[in-house]
Amino acid sequence: QVQLVESGGGLVQPGGSLRLSCAGSGFTFSSATMSWYRQAPGKERELVAEITRAGVITNGADSIKGRFTISRDNGKNTVYLQMNSLKPDDTAIYYCNAKTLFRAYWGQGTQVTISS
Repeated sequence: QVQLVESGGGLVQPGGSLRLSCAGSGFTFSSATMSWYRQAPGKERELVAEITRAGVITNGADSIKGRFTISRDNGKNTVYLQMNSLKPDDTAIYYCNAKTLFRAYWGQGTQVTISS
């Protein structure tokens, strides 16, 4: 059974930092392309960043460039999203996604709220 378990979300003041983690199990993590998506209230889900099995990174929205960094630790079956200089517009539910050869899987999401 595939599981993606996100953690690390919470309430942070503008300008603060958070690191999200997503632990995967039930599939070959090292072979999967791992991604972070986010969905703000009333908006569509959007790609934040993606990292392939080879470590090639694709960033999503221009608004996160230079502030967010995706990384992975295949030994721990975990993908991370380091988020710095957080803004109120970053408030959203952040979802982990795993793409394998056969299908894509989603985590349950973790809430990130940026507010003073």
